[in-house]
Amino acid sequence: QVQLVESGGGLVQPGGSLRLSCVASGITFSDHGMGWYRQVPGKERELVATISNRGAPTYGDSVMGRFTIYRDNTNNTVNMQMNNLKPEDAAGYVCKAYGWGAMGGAYDYWGQGTQVTVSS
Repeated sequence: QVQLVESGGGLVQPGGSLRLSCVASGITFSDHGMGWYRQVPGKERELVATISNRGAPTYGDSVMGRFTIYRDNTNNTVNMQMNNLKPEDAAGYVCKAYGWGAMGGAYDYWGQGTQVTVSS
């Protein structure tokens, strides 16, 4: 059974920092890319950052230069350091693991999410 468990969300003031973590189980972690997405009620889910199984990161335009995604294959964890948080960063943040099956089809797994609130 695949599980992705997020932690690290909370309330922070504008300009502050948070670090989100996602621990994966039930998958061969080093074979999977990992990602963070966020969603606000009434809006589409937005890609925040991904990191390939080889450690190559990508970022959404709105977080470039402020967020850093990194992975720890020893502990099956993907982390995201979020600095200089803005009110518009407030959302539910969800972790995703993705991979490709033997026949080439893509698949993914999702966590339950952790809430980030940015407010003074």
